[in-house]
Amino acid sequence: MAADMDEFWVFGYGSLMWNPGFRFEEKWTARAFGYRRSLCVHSWVHRGTERRPGLVLGLDHGGSCIGTAFRVASAEKADVLDYLRERELVTRVYKERTMPVQLADGRRMPALAYVIDRNHVQYAGALTAAEAAATVAVAVGKSGPNSEYVLNTLAHLREMGIRDHWLEEVATSLNAGAAASAQVQIR
Repeated sequence: MAADMDEFWVFGYGSLMWNPGFRFEEKWTARAFGYRRSLCVHSWVHRGTERRPGLVLGLDHGGSCIGTAFRVASAEKADVLDYLRERELVTRVYKERTMPVQLADGRRMPALAYVIDRNHVQYAGALTAAEAAATVAVAVGKSGPNSEYVLNTLAHLREMGIRDHWLEEVATSLNAGAAASAQVQIR
């Protein structure tokens, strides 16, 4: 089934999946090909600072990513675009792209998504789970601790039936670090 060219879809791969912040007509599990979910963005505002950056999710090149596609009513498109640009383009670390996504029912739709700009100073690159956990463990921004963001993201992904093995490794490292820190404080 071909997509109606007037339809406007948004693809979420992180907090947008459970906290879109805009009205939508339909919501589907969807897959974007050629990109993967990654803690590859140094957060200078919400989950860290420039002096002690945290890590937040971005769509980075390679693999595929299961997320959520939202169909937005035509009358809402301009307002949703304004909202998303204000939310996602704060420091211009993301590039706004339209990419094909495959919905759970097999349909392919063009969807708006925010992809990491690998040339941006906030691009963290490929990190090991241990490196990511070490950064996340100590970062705090205006929206709270970075660890809270990672663990909340993982919990929501699990609720949605989405496995992200690398993010699970980061959480395991985070939890191991917290347990070791607690042991040191007890002694």
